[in-house]
Amino acid sequence: MTEKTFQTKLGSIHYWTEIVASARPTLVFLPGLTADHRLFDRQFEAFAGRYNLFTWDAPGHAASRPFELRFSLDDKARWLHAILAAEGIARPVLIGQSMGGYVAQCYLELFPGSAEGFVSIDSAPLQRNYVTAAELWMLRHMGPVYRAYPWKSLVKAGATGVADTEYGQELMRRIMSAYPKAEYCALAAHGFRILADAMAADRAYRIDCRCLLLCGEHDHAGSVKRYNRRWAQETGLPIVWLKNAGHNSNTDVPDVVNALIERFAQDCEAICV
Repeated sequence: MTEKTFQTKLGSIHYWTEIVASARPTLVFLPGLTADHRLFDRQFEAFAGRYNLFTWDAPGHAASRPFELRFSLDDKARWLHAILAAEGIARPVLIGQSMGGYVAQCYLELFPGSAEGFVSIDSAPLQRNYVTAAELWMLRHMGPVYRAYPWKSLVKAGATGVADTEYGQELMRRIMSAYPKAEYCALAAHGFRILADAMAADRAYRIDCRCLLLCGEHDHAGSVKRYNRRWAQETGLPIVWLKNAGHNSNTDVPDVVNALIERFAQDCEAICV
């Protein structure tokens, strides 16, 4: 994949593309909070040379730093849209893990009718009615919780808390270890705050394209499983519960996730044709 940059007033965003054929769907992979593009290495291996691919290090993450933490979730969605437009990528299939799924929902809210599909991997709905006032308060006050942990303990808990497999855990350890503790805690706290702000905005966040919900059966990140269960029940969106998988389910059971993404992409492509 080819690395490129997109300049904003707050810093540069690094992203990667591989375009194999303009007529093929573009799979846009959006990593979760504090993770980077390496989160999807197993997906890139599976789809390289067969689909158009896009991913980024989200603002403030990995290669996309230094970056001033003065942006909202809407800003991230607008930057993503601007980058895709600059690359000539229309009707993307948005594939967002955790925070990446929230970015995708903001994208759909701000640019209705612009996406071909949305795959949510261990993410959750952005609508206000899914979260309690106490949960919003906690999201806005996660900074002190993170800072209270000794760094080694935080890295260990962060890795074991998101993945069941040694591969998934080791990947997260490598990703986290690239940050000084203070920077990592600031990034996480900012991410949770802008998520709370987006939820509190109480907008429709309507999904106007094909959608598939994926969630690990062992996902213990907050109330993600509860949110997904209710999301599927109240909207009728299809959901697949992934066995032997945690919050980063695409790293725990990549073959299963890749097969589901490919089937989804094929369905999207068939509709386009």
